[in-house]
Amino acid sequence: MSRTRDASFNEEEGSVRIFLRGRPIVLYAPSELAESYDLNKVTTPPQTRLKLELLAALVAQNVAQGTPMEVFYMFYLYEMMVIVIMRLWAGVARTLDSPDSYGYRGRDGRSNLYLLPTGEMVYFVAAAVVLYNVEEQSQRHYLGHTDDVKCHGNSTRHLIGLHPRRISGYVHTSPHIRVWNSVSLHTLSVIGIGEFERSICCLSFSKADGGTLLCAVDEAPDHNISVWDWQKGERGQKITETKCSSDTVVAAEFHPLDRTCIVTCGKSHISFWTLDAGGTLYKRMGVFESRDKPKYVTCLAFTETGDVISGDSNGNVIIWGRGTNTISKLIKNVHEGSVFSVCVMKEGQIITGGGKDGRLKQYDAQFNDTGLETQVPEHLGSVRVVSEGRGSQLLVGTTKNCILIGSLEVGLSPTVLGHTDELWGLAVHPSLPQFLTAGHDRLVHLWDSMSHSVVWSKDIAEQAQSAAFSLDGSVIIVGCTSGKWLVMDSETREVYSMHTDGGEPIQVTDKVIFSPSD
Repeated sequence: MSRTRDASFNEEEGSVRIFLRGRPIVLYAPSELAESYDLNKVTTPPQTRLKLELLAALVAQNVAQGTPMEVFYMFYLYEMMVIVIMRLWAGVARTLDSPDSYGYRGRDGRSNLYLLPTGEMVYFVAAAVVLYNVEEQSQRHYLGHTDDVKCHGNSTRHLIGLHPRRISGYVHTSPHIRVWNSVSLHTLSVIGIGEFERSICCLSFSKADGGTLLCAVDEAPDHNISVWDWQKGERGQKITETKCSSDTVVAAEFHPLDRTCIVTCGKSHISFWTLDAGGTLYKRMGVFESRDKPKYVTCLAFTETGDVISGDSNGNVIIWGRGTNTISKLIKNVHEGSVFSVCVMKEGQIITGGGKDGRLKQYDAQFNDTGLETQVPEHLGSVRVVSEGRGSQLLVGTTKNCILIGSLEVGLSPTVLGHTDELWGLAVHPSLPQFLTAGHDRLVHLWDSMSHSVVWSKDIAEQAQSAAFSLDGSVIIVGCTSGKWLVMDSETREVYSMHTDGGEPIQVTDKVIFSPSD
């Protein structure tokens, strides 16, 4: 709560400006109080007994600090409004048959984009898992989580396992894994409640036996690796658990041809695990010999013959012979910077994606460079994940939270766009099924709510704080954190003019900026 010295009253607008977690909040005083309002006046507490002990304690605390009661109550109502809106939205999202979801979490995600047998892409954004049919422009959603989803794994049995982070905004939930059917969206099993010390960073179903086992790595100091028979009992049965690595682990995969083999990788290591008949995991570290050991082994894939492919932060691709922990082939300088993803296609071609150069390159089954490659446009980000789509198509997730679909031959087209930083501006078109978003990533997106797609996008070179449409929808005003505000054409995205009003973030609304005579 802000003290009096941290608040200011604007007599002309009749508003109080306070700061909530470092962010400016403007609260408007009731009309009957605005003319005579005094920020330093201490008001007598209400005579009615407060029903909430928490609220009573807050009142006493803030009165003792010299906070005017009007400011406190406005602040409290604001907080309650935020809580109510968030809880209402959580309830609505769980009751709507087809809520719309926009964006994709690619900036800090890995292996989080797949094509399902249903023809839908599956990915996650916030606490929702989205199943998106691009051809039909339709979405379905798995809404079993109450907080952000961080990773998921795909099984040959059409089952998806996911987990939330440990803490949510208003609900505490321990880390766990949810296994659900991608056709019915029915939750089949909830695994590991009370078992995981911290959130889970990697998941993988066993592939050689159709997904009977599930491997998980958590983010505890020792990055514990556990193997589960997820179909036993109501909450699955843990077969084994052991320390994986004290360093960061970024990927864990069951071998597609051997249910007893698991490969993990991360900071300065790649490890080959064997699960014996007694349920014990044995580890062999990958041997780099005289070659430069990378700072990170960043991704994993498998050839049709069972060799392991790894990409690393040196830009190299390494092939490890099946059943060994030694290098059988090294391909140097495949990308400038890290190799973030490797995808083996059904026909044997190998696609690599660079996290710095934004390129996709193709190699044949013998690891010969075919010369076929394409570049992801810079404004869409660098490659984060590559997976196989329909036919010869590729699904590409980027560091700027975009999903692209296409091929190396014809190029890639954006299908899903999103923001990469805090989203502060939201405005609804007065007559068309469109809305505008603007954020601290300096991007302004105009969305079509019917097709769930972006009509246009523009980098305004300023962090956006707020946005509004004119009454006829032809003009857009965008307020920025720097004190600047822009006037834009809603159809052409042309910036008509830019103005500056001080150095504080600009808050704009349709009622403040546009009058009926405009």
